[in-house]
Amino acid sequence: MPVARINGITLGYDVYGAGNPVVLVTGTAAPGRVWRSHQVPALRAAGYRAITLDNRGIPPSGPCEEGVTLGDMAADVAGLIDHLGVGPCRVVGFSLGAIIVQELLLARPELVSQAVLMATCGRADVLVSAMAAADLELCDSDVKIPPRYAAYVQAIQNLSPETLNDERQLPGWLDIFEMTAVDSSEVRNQLSLQAIEDRLAAYRRVRCPCLVISFRDDLVVRPHLGREVAESIPGAAYTEISGCGHYGYLERPDAVNSAIIDFFAGRRP
Repeated sequence: MPVARINGITLGYDVYGAGNPVVLVTGTAAPGRVWRSHQVPALRAAGYRAITLDNRGIPPSGPCEEGVTLGDMAADVAGLIDHLGVGPCRVVGFSLGAIIVQELLLARPELVSQAVLMATCGRADVLVSAMAAADLELCDSDVKIPPRYAAYVQAIQNLSPETLNDERQLPGWLDIFEMTAVDSSEVRNQLSLQAIEDRLAAYRRVRCPCLVISFRDDLVVRPHLGREVAESIPGAAYTEISGCGHYGYLERPDAVNSAIIDFFAGRRP
């Protein structure tokens, strides 16, 4: 994996294929390689060059020991685009990554030609705020959650009833969640960004063509929060994909990839 020195930290990234560039920004605690299973192959098949990065705090990218802001994270994405000389380009963000992209659209609008915002929000409502506070409280405690316990909690939070009820698929998901369990203390600074202030009014200044994708069974960022973002960004398109939870881009990748590629090609949902 190549690395670049950006904004005073080391930032890890990968480039796949050739063609027009698409930068993919992950969510809380996730490495850039999560895009490799589904989105990278689909984008390459459609003629795009996929660029993934590890957000600061996720190795091999540098830590954020002194704290981090959404502005810092957006500046990292901007710095990578500048470093690679690929702007203006298309950018895709998921969850926290989508919020980072939204801030990028405000701070450096000249770098983005189209944006896809998945499982996003423009404010922390009561439930999002409660989850964020609970995550931080758990992180700051001495409690160590066994990986098997963390796996089933992650499944319930992030997968759809369809997947949870599929006894052939679910064991594979549980194995993946158990093997990739993250020590929350290592990503505390990312967790602290989840309870964002109300940014909906600011998004009215966005002029980049945007597609907002919500997942119908998402319990972490419920669809109405994504719709609020779409309604705030002038001209933004909105679509809601059924049969998937917060990890919809992994649960129903074909539907998600089709929505992204259609949007890039100028076909609105």
